[in-house]
Amino acid sequence: MINLSAKKALLIVLTITTVVLALFIPKIYLRNNIYYVSRDINILYADYISLKEENRFLQQQLEDMKFKNQIMDSLIINKIGEK
Repeated sequence: MINLSAKKALLIVLTITTVVLALFIPKIYLRNNIYYVSRDINILYADYISLKEENRFLQQQLEDMKFKNQIMDSLIINKIGEK
């Protein structure tokens, strides 16, 4: 049979283990959440950079089309004026 001092020692060990787990489980949980949120932020930021670059490319195409349209309009107006 287990004597009284062994029971106290076992109770102390279980109490310390419970306290340590109670302190470290939230810390581990928060670190994991921070990691996954950070990873999602990095993915979204990469998408943002890509979309920003695409927007710049589309803006340039739009400006080129506007310029081409102005040139074509001026040529059409000049041809109408010559007749």
